[in-house]
Amino acid sequence: MRNNFFFAILIATTGLTGIVAPISAEPPVLGYTDTPMLPSGKWHVHDPDRTKPAVVTSGATFSQGSAAPSDATVLFDGTDLSKWEGDKGPAQWVIHEDYMEVKPGSGFIHTKEKFGDFQLHLEFAEPIKVIGSSQERGNSGVFLQGIYEIQVLDCYNNPTYPDGQCGAVYGESPPLVNACKKPGQWQTYDIFFEAARWNENHEFVRPASVTVIQNGLLIHNHQAILGPTAHRRLDKYDKELPVTGPLALQDHGNTVRFRNIWIRNIQEEEKP
Repeated sequence: MRNNFFFAILIATTGLTGIVAPISAEPPVLGYTDTPMLPSGKWHVHDPDRTKPAVVTSGATFSQGSAAPSDATVLFDGTDLSKWEGDKGPAQWVIHEDYMEVKPGSGFIHTKEKFGDFQLHLEFAEPIKVIGSSQERGNSGVFLQGIYEIQVLDCYNNPTYPDGQCGAVYGESPPLVNACKKPGQWQTYDIFFEAARWNENHEFVRPASVTVIQNGLLIHNHQAILGPTAHRRLDKYDKELPVTGPLALQDHGNTVRFRNIWIRNIQEEEKP
């Protein structure tokens, strides 16, 4: 059965339906200062003057050699999209060799299964042919529980607003460093996620949080997520959210590639 709640939340929080306008010839937008102020009181959402993460080159070269652990759910092994669906039925993204590629205009895809707290591994590659700049270059996203975006973007020599660059908790927290590789090279995300919590009285207990490793470099360390991520907005936990949700990948009109995707549920007894 299709998850209509997921799509309502996804569209409401992102302002996107998966179909985007053609690339503009106008100068790139590098940020905004007419957006809400973050809780720190220092920066606006997508503030262009926010401190830019330093570029750090990973010492390792990654290839598709990260086999899924024995207790993991393999979400994509390079052969089919049976674990995924689109916003209007079957997933329409294209499979080439051992990877899937965004089919521009076909919309987000999301897992049929829902997850709570988890460890996620995936690999992605930006288009070899560089087109556009700022947010219009190699844009996609990994949506945790369908509502919290870890940005995917070609940020190799591509300036943009810090909380929208590759690896950012979109609109909230820039990555600690810019760990991006050149377009066309495979990159890794290892994401450790804990969902937001409400108690038995439906009172808010704690925000969601995430630790992210990109290409072997720590880019978020148990980073609190301020609320469902959005473009030019700062959403809060103003209502109780489901305990579990699907993993989603974004169609932003760019032919980003993904492969070797697996996920492990983190059971309560495994936590400290």
